Amino acid sequence: MDKNTLFTQLEALLSAETDPVANMANTAALVYNGLAGLNWAGFYLLKEGVLVLGPFQGKPACVRISIGRGVCGTAVQLRKTVLVPDVHQFPGHIACDSASQSEIVVPLIKNGVMLGVLDIDSPHKGRFSQEDQLFFEKVAEILLKNCHF
Repeated sequence: MDKNTLFTQLEALLSAETDPVANMANTAALVYNGLAGLNWAGFYLLKEGVLVLGPFQGKPACVRISIGRGVCGTAVQLRKTVLVPDVHQFPGHIACDSASQSEIVVPLIKNGVMLGVLDIDSPHKGRFSQEDQLFFEKVAEILLKNCHF
């Protein structure tokens, strides 16, 4: 599916609902099934200083990730998107699925409060571009706009 269609579908899915879990579940499903070359799409939520697994699509994943650890924990620590073309070159990468080769993680920040991350993995090295980064940041923006955290 093209990205504009995905945005339209995401807005339609989320516009009538404000529950974060429901909206994260639908967002993960839409992204995972709507884009080629992914093997995991989902969320980690910040709870008591630790990222805890939230709604996702893909194989079972690591349940808890410390801040500053792996790509997800680094994105929280830096408070910015982290795009990794080759996860094997990322110091401290956490291999929840050995098939993952590249990853992009977008922090979820609303009103200055860090809530968690959107995490997308691919079994292909170099799968994510700067254009993809802007796309996933927009996905996160749409999600945050439609949720009451």
